[in-house]
Amino acid sequence: MKKYVGHPSQICGVDEMCLTKGKGKGLTLLEVRNGKGLQFTLSPDRCMDISRVSYMGINMGYFAPAGYVAPAFYDSRGDGFLKSFTAGFLTTCGLDGAGTPCIDNGEEVPMHGTISNTPCDNFYYTEDDEAINVYGIIRDASLFGTQLVMKRTYEFSKLSNTVTITDEIENTGVLDAPCMLLYHFNMGYPLLSENAKVVIPANSVVGRNDHAKGGIDTRLVMEKPQADYTEMCFYYDVAEKDGMATVGIYNPDIKKGLTMSFDKSTLDNFTQWKMMGENEYVLGLEPGNCTPDGRDVMRKEGKLKILKPGEFYKTKIVVRFTEKE
Repeated sequence: MKKYVGHPSQICGVDEMCLTKGKGKGLTLLEVRNGKGLQFTLSPDRCMDISRVSYMGINMGYFAPAGYVAPAFYDSRGDGFLKSFTAGFLTTCGLDGAGTPCIDNGEEVPMHGTISNTPCDNFYYTEDDEAINVYGIIRDASLFGTQLVMKRTYEFSKLSNTVTITDEIENTGVLDAPCMLLYHFNMGYPLLSENAKVVIPANSVVGRNDHAKGGIDTRLVMEKPQADYTEMCFYYDVAEKDGMATVGIYNPDIKKGLTMSFDKSTLDNFTQWKMMGENEYVLGLEPGNCTPDGRDVMRKEGKLKILKPGEFYKTKIVVRFTEKE
């Protein structure tokens, strides 16, 4: 192939860019192309999360009304998180908390934690004949508080339309540290429509509240956008095979879909967020080590993950994009 191109970026590679206007001004973005039809936009200034994904030129994720927002505009008070919630294809929730804002052990824990509004200390990328690898280090630490460091690695395959996300979190401090992770993957139009087929093999499933319990039988039925729709969340014990759990979505209208596989030994919770509202039309497929009920609830239920000083916590998620159901 080398004889046919002038520069490797003609086919695939990583391009760096910077936004110059609006609330996103100053954000560094990485555009990653694998040469087989996948294009990702990563945000190193926002936990190296995935802002956009297109597959064969078709959008896969959901972009929230806030759009791109730089960390300088982040508001940690109450539900201020939503003012800078880009959503995108992936927003990482954690590390000191995830889900509902709360007071836990006398500490005010903001909605979905602060990691998604935290820039990488450092990032770099490498490339060979088989993959493009992107690395980032994100620090979630405070004086007199907990000190967690996340090392994030993306492996974008050049041989298949697959991305592998690996995170390693270390407690580098001297205090025991709560460690919550919720991977807020957001499916959007045109992947998501009333004809999309969602598959979540379940050993069991429960509704988050009475409203969700009333919709549990139709939880996998996607609908047209509706006015005044009230969101629903469902909590799953996803069936696994050889330690990996797999969920998926496919839309026959565009003949595109994806599957998501995750290591259930470290990501033992799975949340489906169903939001069929007009302009707020999104399906969340969210592996995690917690539910989005807040750190105080996780502690009361005895489910809060704690990292002792020097301990590590590692997760792995593989997303495969496909044109076959």
